[in-house]
Amino acid sequence: MNRNKSATTAVIIANGRFPKHPVPLSYIRDAEYIVCCDGAVNDFIARGGMPDAIVGDCDSISEENKNRFVDILHPDSDQETNDLTKSVRFCVENGRQEIVIVGGTGRREDHTIGNISLLADYEEMAKIVMVTDWGIFTPIQSFTAFKSYKEERVSIFAIDPKELTTYNLKYEINGRILTNWWQGTLNESLGDSFSIDPKGRVIVFQVYK
Repeated sequence: MNRNKSATTAVIIANGRFPKHPVPLSYIRDAEYIVCCDGAVNDFIARGGMPDAIVGDCDSISEENKNRFVDILHPDSDQETNDLTKSVRFCVENGRQEIVIVGGTGRREDHTIGNISLLADYEEMAKIVMVTDWGIFTPIQSFTAFKSYKEERVSIFAIDPKELTTYNLKYEINGRILTNWWQGTLNESLGDSFSIDPKGRVIVFQVYK
């Protein structure tokens, strides 16, 4: 894999289910720089992957891989954050401001919900998305236009109970405060773009065609 190690973008492989869909797999294949969470690294290496950095509390990586990859191992014992957050912070601290997370979902539901919700915190540090086998999660907190297609399925999850307005969605939201995550789900785009104007933090999910 020919990767540009000086680029400002990074792919983080989290400890969820390794993706099968061609979209997340393409991000891994074309990655300029790969950071593996500690819990994901054994599987990634067994699949023939080669990380550029391994980040976490190092309680899951095998002794063999710990010794083999000691030069790219970045231990972080902070128990107040998970390995995904540690990996995001590592990327930002090393000048990588555009981040794609893969493998963040698909196993335990509590881990999945936690990882998705953390995107709202990460958005304040970097330009970041989470790519799954079903679609793409994008955190925003200001007016944002999204490329789309007619009848694309779109769900909106409001992290903060603040007003939200949408444009060019089938079921428009006009200055409404969403008080539960289900209230902004199962919407549809009306064309090749839609926009969202939130007053607080929001996570948008777009389903693949």
